[in-house]
Order: sequence, then structure tokens, then C-alpha cells
Amino acid sequence: MPHPSAPVLPFRRPRKSGGAGTPLLVALPLAAFALVFFWDGPPGAIGAAGDDSPARSGPARSGAGPSAGPSAGPSAGTTDREAARFDICTGRGRVTCVVDGDTIWYRGEKIRIADIDTPEVSRPECPREAELGAIATQRMLALLNEGAFSLEPDGERDRDHYGRLLRTVTRDGASLGAVLVDEGLAEEWGGTRLEWC
Repeated sequence: MPHPSAPVLPFRRPRKSGGAGTPLLVALPLAAFALVFFWDGPPGAIGAAGDDSPARSGPARSGAGPSAGPSAGPSAGTTDREAARFDICTGRGRVTCVVDGDTIWYRGEKIRIADIDTPEVSRPECPREAELGAIATQRMLALLNEGAFSLEPDGERDRDHYGRLLRTVTRDGASLGAVLVDEGLAEEWGGTRLEWC
């Protein structure tokens, strides 16, 4: 209870937000988003056949939130011109991330790695396939984040029947998919899905 001699102050309603500062509070985050999102140019068909424009360096983008560590970039003395910081794909807003051992998103384009088949992670047929699929996914993530790479067109088709780009991912001319094959985490692609159980 207040002291009897304390002055009584009138009740004041809190001020409503808005006013002259509101447009600025909306515009600044939108401008920052646009700068980061379009730093490398709008997402599109990167690595398409005949695309010899070098990848521009800028902030890495990912469909899986902020990445840890520095962004990978093209290194001197290599012809590999693509580079980004990859994370594991989550949610719907996928830009640059790894779905599984043979499927990635790169700059807004879904890419099926054309020369390998890896165990499924979304619908595995047994616990062994789920385990191998998770390991293959992590291994492809690590390989992509080691540095610059190239996306080589598949000799026969540009896209598969799901609309994904078909590309072989290489570094210094060697297939990253072949690394997974050598480690028992993938098989060379032969046109049909393999059994991992």
C-alpha cells in the first residue's frame, strides 16, 4: 500500500508502436536480406552445360541456417570454380545444402550426382541402409566443404525425370563420388537403385 503522503500519478497508456520510425525498421532488414541473398546473383541454373562464368565470392548461403567456419572458396592453381559452404538440408527453403550422399542443392538448384548411387536416408528399407545413408551424407558434406569443385554435365542428359540437374562433382578432375565408392558408401550408378540391406 502506498504511503499516504505519496503523490498520486495519473495512469498513462503505453505508446503505440508505429510512427515515423516504422518504415525504417522494416526496410533495413529487407535490404540486408536482399544484399546477402543476391550477393552472388540470383539463384539459378548454376553449372549448366556451357556455363563457364567463374563463381563469385561472397557470403555463403545455406538452407540449413548459419554455417560454422569460413566459407570455402576457389584456391589458386585449380580450374575448379564452384565453391560454397554446405550444411545438411532442413526445411523447405533450400539453397546450398546436402540432401543425402548423391543429392545436393547448390545456389537454389537441386542436383543429382550422376555417377553414384548412395543408400537412402529419407526412406531406407532397413536400419543398415539408414546408417550407411547417414554416413554417406556426412562424407559428401565434408568433401564439398574441403574446397573448390566443378560440376561436370552428364554426357547423356541434362536433367533426370524428377527435373534435377545431372552433374558429376569433381575436384582437380577426380570425382568426389568415386571417393564414396572407394570407401564403400556408394556404388557406381548403373541405372537402377541398389539394395543396401
